Amino acid sequence: MLDINQNTQNLLAFVAEYAQLTASEEELAACKILLDSIVTPVRMAPNNALEAIEPVTTFHLPTVETQATTSSPDARSETTSSSPSTTDDLSYFTVSEAAALLHAKKLSPVELTQAIVKRIEQVNPHLQAYVTLVTEQALAAAAQAEKDIMAGNWRGPLHGIPIALKDLVETKGIRTTASSKVLADNIPDHTATVAEKLEAAGAILLGKAHTHEFAYGAICPATRNPWNVEYITGGSSGGSAAAVASGMAMLAIGTDTGGSIRIPSALCGTVGLKPTYGRVSRHGVIPLSWSFDHVGPITRTTVDAALMLQAIAGYDSRDGASVNVPVPDYSANLKEGIKGRKIGVLRGSYFELVTPEVQQRVQQATQVLSDLGAELQEVEIQTIQEAIPLGFTAIAAEASSYHQKWLREKADLYTLDVRVLLKAGELILASDYLQAQRRRSVFSEEVLQLFKQVDLLLLPTEPCTAPKVGQELVDFGVIQIPTLTALIYYTAPFDVCGLPALSLPCGFANGLPVGLQLVGRPFDEAGVLSAGYAYEQAAGWYKQHPLLSFV
Repeated sequence: MLDINQNTQNLLAFVAEYAQLTASEEELAACKILLDSIVTPVRMAPNNALEAIEPVTTFHLPTVETQATTSSPDARSETTSSSPSTTDDLSYFTVSEAAALLHAKKLSPVELTQAIVKRIEQVNPHLQAYVTLVTEQALAAAAQAEKDIMAGNWRGPLHGIPIALKDLVETKGIRTTASSKVLADNIPDHTATVAEKLEAAGAILLGKAHTHEFAYGAICPATRNPWNVEYITGGSSGGSAAAVASGMAMLAIGTDTGGSIRIPSALCGTVGLKPTYGRVSRHGVIPLSWSFDHVGPITRTTVDAALMLQAIAGYDSRDGASVNVPVPDYSANLKEGIKGRKIGVLRGSYFELVTPEVQQRVQQATQVLSDLGAELQEVEIQTIQEAIPLGFTAIAAEASSYHQKWLREKADLYTLDVRVLLKAGELILASDYLQAQRRRSVFSEEVLQLFKQVDLLLLPTEPCTAPKVGQELVDFGVIQIPTLTALIYYTAPFDVCGLPALSLPCGFANGLPVGLQLVGRPFDEAGVLSAGYAYEQAAGWYKQHPLLSFV
């Protein structure tokens, strides 16, 4: 009989024993701290709003009536622009620049791929963006792309474009490790849908980019920031963002469960788009949390993000969360402008956690959008404080479910931080998980109601610039908070509600990039991208590249 006076840690030990989960006293102590921070707020939330809500384990966006944004049918975006002035700049071509030259047969896919392979040889030893390279395969694919294009068989703007895949995207015959010793020798016998679609579009795979182990973190420990190697890239898609920012890939795939596309994009100065949940197939992508995982592009420009999303979006019957909705032409209305569109600038005490430098850059970006004709109004999300605790509760339970067998057979192969998170997830009660999913519906409904007033939401992507490698706390003057919490602070809420969210560069602070975040209605990636394009063209930050002085 369990003594009801035993302390919480002993209770956790009892649960761990019941679950046949080995955990040291130190690990249980860390689990207790984590569980107290995420589960307690979920339990304290009022219950009356939840009485009629049935929890779901495959998340679907609630439906509300919203006023659709109309687009001008005559405003079409061109996917061409002037090319860089010298061949030394080949690795910093945008996709739209390179595609125009490839299509015109003025640039060879072999020449382009060789230039980026050379950049990888120079830069990757310093940044460690890639965990696996397939250089010979890439060069062979480039040679085949050249033959196809010369024969007039051009597949579209990604044909001959060198790309990176996050090391969660499974590829038949190519090692996929999730940056973990647990899967160090994993060679899949199948290919993820997103990789199949990119291959069909003619993209050339360079290799697999590092992630925080199993995407369970916001640091990406192996990889360094191209703007300053003393700083982190953010994660979990840190390798993907570092590769694009440094010219080691023209495009990359990332995944986003708590911000893992947008965080590294903001910290590395790239464009990162988290599509609506269900827009891009997760089939064949190693999961972190089934009901939160999103797959999307990391690029240099919004034009390139539109081109990549075009290739990977669409219904997939092999993904239980995939939504069968039409896929628009994402490039068609990029230049429609932002005049008259209503942007909700998020305000309230939650959004006061930001460094002065980041706040200044975001305010300047907001003014640019106003000058372009956007109508700005301040809005609030009353339950925003609940987003991270309820999100983390659900994510932790789902992640531990996926890892349950490995956690018992080879726990020592996980890194310490991920092992503790996975063990903590095993100790979450089923009732807490289901309560978090119910509260998720309430939060999502509140956010969706804002879109009856506005077309887009605006906020920083990150409250700070990139922390230093090994930095455990971020100092905001009046308060210090853990680095992980700071990094997901402005991104995780929009994984909870599954809405499309774009991060794009909006300047620099202390030599490091700052990110602006735009959030849109369900499946309105086109509207988010067109707003991002309007700002991007006016501000011009996408033209800045790291000096890579260490080379």
